[in-house]
Amino acid sequence: MDERMADLAYSAGWALVRRAPDGAGRAVFRVLADRSWRAHDDATRGLERNLRRPLGPNATDAQLRALSKAGMRSYMRYYHEMFRLPALSRGQILGRTRQTGIEALEEHVRSGRGVVAALPHMGNWDHAGAWIAARGTPLTTVAQRLRPESLYRRFTAHRESLGMEVLPLDGGAANTVGVLSRRLRAGGLVCLLADRDINGTGLEVDLFGERARVPSGPAALALNTGAALMPVSLWYDGPYWNIRVHDEVPVATGATRTRRIHRTTQELVRVFEGAIAEHPEDWHMLQPVFSADHEADRARRHRHGTLAERGR
Repeated sequence: MDERMADLAYSAGWALVRRAPDGAGRAVFRVLADRSWRAHDDATRGLERNLRRPLGPNATDAQLRALSKAGMRSYMRYYHEMFRLPALSRGQILGRTRQTGIEALEEHVRSGRGVVAALPHMGNWDHAGAWIAARGTPLTTVAQRLRPESLYRRFTAHRESLGMEVLPLDGGAANTVGVLSRRLRAGGLVCLLADRDINGTGLEVDLFGERARVPSGPAALALNTGAALMPVSLWYDGPYWNIRVHDEVPVATGATRTRRIHRTTQELVRVFEGAIAEHPEDWHMLQPVFSADHEADRARRHRHGTLAERGR
């Protein structure tokens, strides 16, 4: 899908899905998920490549395919609910949520200690942001710049309408890291997706027994500001959204700042690993995470580039 078509599709989603009957919308997005899964398209193959890790080396292809079908349905459920979120009342958002551990996070914020809430791409993170805002805790988050710019603005406006402050990952007028640090030092809440290295500057850690690349930002912010680093996992249970705020991950000790950030990030990923293993169908990770996959992709691009060059 080209940039213009993507922008039109998302625009139509926000305009139409919120007005459609909920049951009908869910049925449509389930059909879309199953169509993608049956076609074994790029999205499904990317999801399966990641899901092989929590399944383990002894899993059969049939087990993987069954899990990826559930995963694609969960992934498309996220999109359906994302489009509908602006139409939901505060009571609906709060009433369909089950949570554990939020009291510790809110106590840190009330006491003036900032919190870095670090999340994997699980469940519905847009809902989680809307939910904590509805409980009275404002939050700041970061969004990857999408193309075209109009699509990025749509996503930003959507999240701001739910009560979030949204900063650009890169390319913005403000110093994003500086703004995040100020919010944390003022006792605020910063929520960051933290299981995929987007800009290529992340750290290599162990995930499901393999090397994987993840961002260092959450650990670095906690170290720099003294904020509590708290992992958060999300998953679905029937009609309910589930949110678990895990115990704080203390900033590790070490001889150097780099080593402390790396050790802290590894401990954070250990929590993600357990959460994903419990609810792998709700891990919406279609992009490469594991170092072996990054290397395989680079090798494939190099081969294709070489073949294209020879064909000239």
